[in-house]
Amino acid sequence: MLNKIILASKSKVRKSILDENNIASDVIPSNIDEEIVKESLIKEKASPEIISKNLAELKANKVSLKELDQHVLGADSVIDLEGELISKPENREEALVILKKLNGKKHYLISSVCISKNGSMIWNYTDKAELTMKNFTDEDLEVYLSKIPDKSLFAYNVYQIEGEGRKLFSKISGDENTIMGLPVLKIKEYLKTQQ
Repeated sequence: MLNKIILASKSKVRKSILDENNIASDVIPSNIDEEIVKESLIKEKASPEIISKNLAELKANKVSLKELDQHVLGADSVIDLEGELISKPENREEALVILKKLNGKKHYLISSVCISKNGSMIWNYTDKAELTMKNFTDEDLEVYLSKIPDKSLFAYNVYQIEGEGRKLFSKISGDENTIMGLPVLKIKEYLKTQQ
């Protein structure tokens, strides 16, 4: 099994998932402008899944161009609500708007991962989890948001499945690691094939 990779993300959750699964990693964020890429792909009518895959690949490729002969892991997660892409909120007002949109509805959390070497993708995988949110009043949602510190809210989208966010849902189908942004079991399977 490959003994070390580079994580092209500053996500503390993704880093901790790798650590918990004994995958050694160095963090080198890609710093790509995700919003420009998303806007361009949305104009081309790309699905949320395609957008997620593209962003994961862009991140991995960018870092792997500089870190030659290294395996670089890029990752991206998006929410797909009836075909509409929902991104991380920029502020608390946006977070509330997103929660109101998801309120009482089924949506998908899509997580894509890509491993690149020398600027090219050598492996990728996309997983999807299905979540159904309970019905809440606007006041309930405001109270929920008030309990989440800014740092968590803007880093991990509007719900933290590993914490307070679990209470938002009536049904969750899928891999918890996928929901947190990294389908790590498939990554481990792939890394076992590498030297």
